[in-house]
Amino acid sequence: MTRTVGIIGSGMIGGALARLAVAAGRDVVLANSRGPESLAPLVADLGARARAATPAEAARAGDLVVAAVPLGVHTLLPAAELAGLTVVDAMVYHPERDGRIAELDAGGITSSELVQRHLAGSRVVKTFATIDFHHLVALARPAGAPDRSALPLAGTDPTAKAEVVALLDALGYDAVDIGTLADSGCLAPGTPAYVRPYMGDRPEWLDPEETRRWFLASRGVPVPAARVRELTGTAHRAS
Repeated sequence: MTRTVGIIGSGMIGGALARLAVAAGRDVVLANSRGPESLAPLVADLGARARAATPAEAARAGDLVVAAVPLGVHTLLPAAELAGLTVVDAMVYHPERDGRIAELDAGGITSSELVQRHLAGSRVVKTFATIDFHHLVALARPAGAPDRSALPLAGTDPTAKAEVVALLDALGYDAVDIGTLADSGCLAPGTPAYVRPYMGDRPEWLDPEETRRWFLASRGVPVPAARVRELTGTAHRAS
């Protein structure tokens, strides 16, 4: 069992995952690019199971490490310290934020394959990239709940995928194995499985402030495993 989760990246997704992990009885070691002192308020809010560290320290401390930084800075992830570990790729390619990455724009490689190239000594598994931070927390349910959602994951190493499936289960989600990192392109922004299914339909004609209020008030829409398989085009595969 993953007892300590290292999380590199303390933004919306990283913070949401930290909350779920602490609630599930896991220890959390958080890191960001601004230094451990910048994480003091979040760590205080999370309680005794959380502590702040540098990215290299979070990598060394974690039984499993989640990378939740902007994809454009993935090469700053500490590859040497992450060698031998399962690394969850929760990153999403947003060209307007990350800058254009020619290989991704050409479609010959997925963003997770790019991450695996940098983390050559790690076992990369893609998940958490198809749900927003708010609904990630709001939709978490215990195992067996009738309204439990599933999240898709992709990876090449079966042992690493099993680790991540167990973590997803502890955090409140079923898992749908969609294949290898080469298959993870179906999780990118604009694809059927990306964010919107968990969010539900937003009322039309809302201004930005009304949209923000609607988003934060929304409890989300459960997306079970069968629906995830349909959305990712993997309905014919076993999960």
